[in-house]
Amino acid sequence: MSSVAVRVENLSKMYRLGVINNKFLYKDIQTWIAVKRKKEDPHSKIGEDKYRGDKDHFWALKDISFDIKKGDRVGIIGKNGAGKSTLLKILSRITAPTEGNVKIKGKVASLLEVGTGFHGELTGRENIYLNGAILGMKKRRIDKKLDDIIAFSGIEHHIDTPVKRYSSGMYVRLAFAVAAHLDSDILIADEVLAVGDADFQKKALGKMQDLSTDQGRTVFFVSHNLGSVKNLCNTGIVLEAGRIISYDAINNSIEKYIGPKVLLKNKSNSAYISELSANLEARIVAESGIGIFKPFAVEVTLSSRIKTENISIHVAIGNDEIDNICCVASAETDNIKLNIAVGINKYTCYFPSLPLVAGAYRLRIAIVNPFCHIYYNNKEFLYFDIPEDIPDKGQVATLPVYHGLTYIPHKWSF
Repeated sequence: MSSVAVRVENLSKMYRLGVINNKFLYKDIQTWIAVKRKKEDPHSKIGEDKYRGDKDHFWALKDISFDIKKGDRVGIIGKNGAGKSTLLKILSRITAPTEGNVKIKGKVASLLEVGTGFHGELTGRENIYLNGAILGMKKRRIDKKLDDIIAFSGIEHHIDTPVKRYSSGMYVRLAFAVAAHLDSDILIADEVLAVGDADFQKKALGKMQDLSTDQGRTVFFVSHNLGSVKNLCNTGIVLEAGRIISYDAINNSIEKYIGPKVLLKNKSNSAYISELSANLEARIVAESGIGIFKPFAVEVTLSSRIKTENISIHVAIGNDEIDNICCVASAETDNIKLNIAVGINKYTCYFPSLPLVAGAYRLRIAIVNPFCHIYYNNKEFLYFDIPEDIPDKGQVATLPVYHGLTYIPHKWSF
């Protein structure tokens, strides 16, 4: 386990809903002793299966195993209730597993909830020393890092104010600054950066990457912002109903979570729309290839058994960070109202130039009527990639650098 920072073996965690204890302290002590000795709970009901899954029991995690190497940046992905927070609480030693083992090499610093570990009556400065003491650091060691922690948090003017008067954003700034600068081998962050502003999120992600690449720390990061996870992490774990469905490189794990990129040139996806009694099929057409500034078209085919008047077709382009980078609608173009006839209907949305920088994008189709009734709206319908621009052979100029999401045509003058 020399290069392994965290080893999880057959880990499971069951919760029993609505039951806190046995009502009497001596019974709780007897149950605790029985569990420690790996014997049957003397106060369980006769014939009761301790690990059954019924309405009073559920598995938050079930039989998961993985090894994380030192310096890895691990993104834990999954829907709400998949078991992400439970896993991090076990890794942080906040709760114990029902079954299995967790072996951790080094000290752990956790950011599971905003303000966790802070004492409301103490000032920000005093809480820095309190958190350092919890991690086993000496006062002189904290003294050396105090100025860096305060500067990174950006709340210098409020550092001697009791933290009970802090906003949630100030809480998370200080909590992250403490966890990132104090001596720990493993940093665990669970969705806490969602509270901070955009500038601090960017700074925090950069700090976590530096901790991993420069100092060799291991990072566990949970976020529903897949763009942030993709930018920070090199490894991904996808949880579903308490089980691991993917443990792979981060790009592969994200693809497993959101679904594969299923559409390329001259291929299509189809869906059935019950309200219109119609089959919808859409495809992307790019005769000269998909790329920045190149023509781009979306063809929508509706095979309908009924007639429908005055519909509007919406085409929205987004990515992992922003749902709607661009959204166009037929009803907004010269006030065109489309009709669906019985049989096959074809519609085309043509973009003469696609001013999007290199990256992965998704396109969704929506069909609505003038009264904003939505017949169809699929948020993850088509996927496409815009590659980096490659200069022609013999071209001396360097590659163009495009920042942000879109490119706006412009000219320079001197």
